[in-house]
Amino acid sequence: MSFPRRQVLGFAASLLIGLAAATSQAQAQSKELVIFAAASLKNALDEAAASWVKESGKPAPKISYAASSALAKQLEQGAPADMFLSADLDWMDYAAGKNLIKPDTRVSLLANRIALIAPSDSTATATLAPGVDLAATLGAGRLAMANVDSVPAGKYGKAALEKLGGWDKVKDKVAQADNVRAALLLVSRGEAPLGIVYATDAAADPKVKVIATFPEDSHPPIIYPVAVTKDSTNPDAAAFLTFLRGNGAKGSFEKQGFTVLNKPASSS
Repeated sequence: MSFPRRQVLGFAASLLIGLAAATSQAQAQSKELVIFAAASLKNALDEAAASWVKESGKPAPKISYAASSALAKQLEQGAPADMFLSADLDWMDYAAGKNLIKPDTRVSLLANRIALIAPSDSTATATLAPGVDLAATLGAGRLAMANVDSVPAGKYGKAALEKLGGWDKVKDKVAQADNVRAALLLVSRGEAPLGIVYATDAAADPKVKVIATFPEDSHPPIIYPVAVTKDSTNPDAAAFLTFLRGNGAKGSFEKQGFTVLNKPASSS
């Protein structure tokens, strides 16, 4: 059976309109704001994002939490994201060196502390002073830490123990986790008697308690930088960054124990 030319042309036009509508819908979906953020930011950033949605009427951003090292590597491999929040300067510097961020958007947003934690019912005690021997406190147990070679929390913890002269005594008893929240979970579940995490992580889990806080001069300053990624074309990225730097998010960060810095990169 043959169809009149006009009918065929009409069908083709309808098909093109349908394809255009589908493309438009796909483009709209691609406007979803995608954030890569250090695992230790989860509680505070989830709350801040919810406040932003309520205030702006925008769709909720999609936030992927992991170790800063893993996120930076994912960006390098082409993973799509509009914003990167790192738990240290090193991995943001790495992203900048690979031309993965927009340098003029980079801000040192937050500061944190690292702490020694134990299960909430533990009777363990420790003094984080020169000569500290956590191996004696651990006994047959292990010290939960994020990966000490790549994950910021693990790097800070190792640096602090080295400065205090306690790393060599405990390095063979470390249980390394993929990120700081995984290390927190080992202690929370009672699978490790001690752990080193951010003070903000400890505050987020009632099943653990801080038994000592590391001296600030025992490790590099713990700074969380944020930047919009180089390939982001989502206008909401700049809007969300502005929100994170303002009073709308400040309470969410401070409630979790972060210190709000909000300084341009050149001031950090």
